[in-house]
Amino acid sequence: MIGDAITDGTTEETETCCTPLEDVDSDAMATDLQVLTAMGNDTRYELLRRISNADDGVCVCDLEAAVGVSQSAVSQALSRLYTAGLVTRRKEGSWRYYEPTETTAALLETLDDLRGSHE
Repeated sequence: MIGDAITDGTTEETETCCTPLEDVDSDAMATDLQVLTAMGNDTRYELLRRISNADDGVCVCDLEAAVGVSQSAVSQALSRLYTAGLVTRRKEGSWRYYEPTETTAALLETLDDLRGSHE
């Protein structure tokens, strides 16, 4: 700021304390928010943890029983996780199996590290 008063009534030229901030990459921010929003629901987060703890994919019917919500609610939650790139899905006959992506593994590991525990 220019013109800051000094106790004797004179002024002294000083530098601005604030510097302009860099722009935020709006595409990256939108992608990050999609991932965080997908994880920001109790059911979706629990599904993500359960899928991540499984060895070879998890069937929708197993997830429905584990989280205690309807098959429709599980399917909607899984669709949101899939759209956010947090799970993959494969179809075997009439069943769909879900597995975590590498992104999910990294995010959950980071959360575990922040919390100070590993599952």
